[in-house]
Amino acid sequence: MTLALDHEESPGHMTTTAGLDVGGAHLKVALVEAGRTIAVTLFLCPLWQGLDKLDAALSAAQPLLSRADRFGVTMTGELSDLFSDRKSGVETLVGRIHRDLGSRARFWMGLRGFGSVEEACRHHADVGSTNFLATAAFVATHVPDALLIDFGSTTADIVPIVGGKPMARGLTDAERQTNGELVYTGFTRTAVMGITTRAPFKGRMQGLAREYLATMADVHRIIGDLPDGVDQHATADGRGKSLDESIARFARMFGRDAHEGSLDDWRASAAFVRAAQLVSIEEGAGEVLSEIPIPTNAPLVAAGIGASEVASLAERLGRPYVEFGDIAEAAEDCRAWATACAPAVSVAQLLSR
Repeated sequence: MTLALDHEESPGHMTTTAGLDVGGAHLKVALVEAGRTIAVTLFLCPLWQGLDKLDAALSAAQPLLSRADRFGVTMTGELSDLFSDRKSGVETLVGRIHRDLGSRARFWMGLRGFGSVEEACRHHADVGSTNFLATAAFVATHVPDALLIDFGSTTADIVPIVGGKPMARGLTDAERQTNGELVYTGFTRTAVMGITTRAPFKGRMQGLAREYLATMADVHRIIGDLPDGVDQHATADGRGKSLDESIARFARMFGRDAHEGSLDDWRASAAFVRAAQLVSIEEGAGEVLSEIPIPTNAPLVAAGIGASEVASLAERLGRPYVEFGDIAEAAEDCRAWATACAPAVSVAQLLSR
């Protein structure tokens, strides 16, 4: 597949930069012009099912990509079990992107900045899963001292920023999972069994099934705070995404049927699970803050589809709250998606400079 991307530049042409974040579950694309984020879209891309899913996502993104003069690319998709290891994952994805976007694609290499396709393959360890550094580097240009928390569909990245520089203590997933900077819990895709083994129902704590029966998307749907468009993947049982179907899945975690509780009963249980997940992120933030001294008045910058959850953490940590979309000078009609897709926006903003 070759995308139709070539276009003539007129003397008054304003350069448009696209940012791509190639994940294992989604492709995120952002457009930046003159420092403003003008468009952001998230595309379904279940990479573990095959490279054809990336081809389909890139094809769906063509209306956005065809408007761009250059492309900044970052990725986490190399971690997909489609690949035998991270090196082959990076090389495959870099090659695929280069095939479709050509030499105007520049690849984010973490502390090395942007590089060509050849440099990206040579420094594969710097390319894979360093999208958090792109977000932190961009945030640091606007907020010199901050705690960045990007709460996405699968993970939560926690990055300290001091003196206008990201101060991450780890660069690999293994290092970051060890030091609290990467909490492997997501706003929608994480299974409820990965959050807690016990929860209350009608006033009594009980054990939960350790089976893939419900996800955090179900939990948020029951609570009533799931934003439109963020839950794009199939449900645990392959059925629909109505409130009743979410309650049915969630009830099975308790060994029960939905009719055994009222909506308020299930919402109370779901709220407990939601709170348990936030505790794990707060623990990571506490570990990071105990190691890297960030000024007490420095804000918590929230990104990801779960940014609204981060607002409550800011209050608990006693810090001001700032949303990434405001920092990115996003147009009003795409500000929420700019926050949700921060790494894509960030590589576009950084490359445009």
